[in-house]
Amino acid sequence: MSESDEDFASMFEASLQAKHVGKGQTIEGTIVAIGAEVAFVDVGGKGEALIEIAELKNDEGALEVAVGDRIQAVVTSTEGGLTLSRRLARGAATHKQLEDAFHSRLPVEGRIERDVKGGYEVRIGGQRAFCPFSQIDTVRTADPAQHVGRVYEFRIVEYKEGGRNIVLSRRALLEEQQRAGAAGVRRSIVAGAVLTGRVASVREFGAFVDLGAGVQGLLHVSEMGWSRVSDVSQVVTPGQEITVKVLRVDDSTQKIALGLKQLTADPWTAVESTYEVGQVRTGRVTRLTEFGAFVELEPGIEGLAHASTFAPTGHSKGWSRSVAVGMTAAFEILSIDLEKKRIGVALVEEGSTGEAGEAPPKSEVVPGARVTGKVERHEKFGVFVFLAPGRTALMPLSETGMAREADVARAFPVGSDVEVVVLEADSTGRRIRVSRKAVLDAREAEEVREYAERADAAPAEGFGSLAEKLRGALKPREK
Repeated sequence: MSESDEDFASMFEASLQAKHVGKGQTIEGTIVAIGAEVAFVDVGGKGEALIEIAELKNDEGALEVAVGDRIQAVVTSTEGGLTLSRRLARGAATHKQLEDAFHSRLPVEGRIERDVKGGYEVRIGGQRAFCPFSQIDTVRTADPAQHVGRVYEFRIVEYKEGGRNIVLSRRALLEEQQRAGAAGVRRSIVAGAVLTGRVASVREFGAFVDLGAGVQGLLHVSEMGWSRVSDVSQVVTPGQEITVKVLRVDDSTQKIALGLKQLTADPWTAVESTYEVGQVRTGRVTRLTEFGAFVELEPGIEGLAHASTFAPTGHSKGWSRSVAVGMTAAFEILSIDLEKKRIGVALVEEGSTGEAGEAPPKSEVVPGARVTGKVERHEKFGVFVFLAPGRTALMPLSETGMAREADVARAFPVGSDVEVVVLEADSTGRRIRVSRKAVLDAREAEEVREYAERADAAPAEGFGSLAEKLRGALKPREK
């Protein structure tokens, strides 16, 4: 027998075998070869069948099967051999094919006609079907109208009353595809990887990002930007495509931590060269806490104005009356800790003068200096006096200029101004002793000098007796 006779015989045998298979019948077979446009499927005693390569690819265009895999498909033609399809075209599905697709779980193609109460009306081969809103996608649809007019593949989850009641699910197919591809996607998710994903949902604490095949990672609000993010929805929205960096992958829990700010430079890398202690910077108060106010000096750089840097007022949390969230003002840089990424600042009072970018001139706190401070608090051993942000001095009871049994708290109310002389001050400014008594003594000496220099002062009286009279006159001050 010639080669042409063998080809004809094989074709004739195939046509005879095909007659035993009906159009629309669901059969199962093994892929034996994959060509450029079609694949060959061994369907047992029925011979070989053809199926288009496009039927075997996923949404990304990648083949989902390989030689040796078994597939289930529907016979769409028996002319000249068997032709298979893994889905039913929306214009060619009969009642029998739809019923077979329901039992065999074969995907069917349908067009969404309109949205109705609770879901969508879908047209499949002249038949009307219903797809609930919850089954149209794996993520919640914000605008139901966005699916109207689209052609999708569905799975028939209910087939009742001879096809008059058909319920569809697109989500079931999507989830199957996701599970099939999840293993491959997870292999690409490693710490340090930069990936593109889609925002699946937005919560107060962050956003869940779909990285493909249903694999989701958490983009926490603290990882969205170098500046503090107060509203997640202002940064990302559901359905938005974003590029993120994988921060951590927990193999035991399958949890994935993502970051967005890591794709831009950390502003703290430039702090050492751009910030100095003593500078004055404009900042915006972002939040108030029990211990102070946080101030944004630039996006990603925050400083803390500790409660102790505000002048005492005599009221509980009185310092907070000096600032308000959203307020913009001048702040002096008190300290910089690059390792801990902390900057200490202090509010600069309005009207203070100084060169641009520099702290306003301050009274020098050195021994012998005469300065004015505010009473901060009382202790058994003395009174603490606020001199400047970060500089609080101790005025011992013996230096108050009052008798031991006197009411010091009443004489020096918290928040009141008090003029003192610096007795001791170390280079760090952490140990400072001051005296109110020294101010009184200086005033007394000045009054004595002025009186002695007066032209009408009585010459008969000695200087010593005159001083004694002045001390007697000034005695009530010490009570």
